[in-house]
Amino acid sequence: MTSAGGERDDAALLAAHVAGDPAAFGELFDRHRDRLWAVAVRTTGNPEDAADALQDAMISAFQRAESFRGQSAVTTWLHRIVVNACLDRLRRAKVRAADPLPDDLEHHAARGTLLAAAPGVGPPEQAEATDRRRRVLAALGELPPDQRAALVLVDMEGYPVQEAGRILGVPTGTIKSRCARGRARLALLLGDLRPSPGQTGRSTGDDGTRSVPAASQSRGRPTSPSDVPARPAPGPTPRGGERP
Repeated sequence: MTSAGGERDDAALLAAHVAGDPAAFGELFDRHRDRLWAVAVRTTGNPEDAADALQDAMISAFQRAESFRGQSAVTTWLHRIVVNACLDRLRRAKVRAADPLPDDLEHHAARGTLLAAAPGVGPPEQAEATDRRRRVLAALGELPPDQRAALVLVDMEGYPVQEAGRILGVPTGTIKSRCARGRARLALLLGDLRPSPGQTGRSTGDDGTRSVPAASQSRGRPTSPSDVPARPAPGPTPRGGERP
């Protein structure tokens, strides 16, 4: 299908690729690269492994395009392949479990995310937000891969639970359960994080951080990855711009 402006939609691009159009898959990948890259980085916790997983996933999608039956959105299909590649890598090698997170992880992951820091934030607030991000991402690394993937999709990338279930190929109830267990674990690891003084409600503060109300935390409400935004920064093309 083609839009009024002459742009082919995702399904049309994938069909054109299957039919032999040499540029169609590259156009499809360019359209969704940023968000796929953000998911890969946050799921693996390492830019190098994310690049490998994303490249493996796109090669797989390139080769398996004929298997797409249109039972879900093309983006759902692409995300499923990417997340599965990331989880396979984590399960095979327990990727750098003992290594600290790189300083620029969120710089790599920021493009495509729904979470962005507010403009005009001063250096002290930026430093605090950066520390929060690093702590949340480090805590995510403590979770089992399946819980981490669910939280990345739902709490960090903003996907509805139903869509996350389609991406991961599991029932909605399983996504809810994984998120609940993951949030409970994060609450233990990040229990000292509190909203800035004077903030009330689940709102965006001056540092761009979506804060959990202190009253909710006192009731044991888990700290969520969505409480820490990504910095708006351009993300690199995986593997130096190589396409499958």
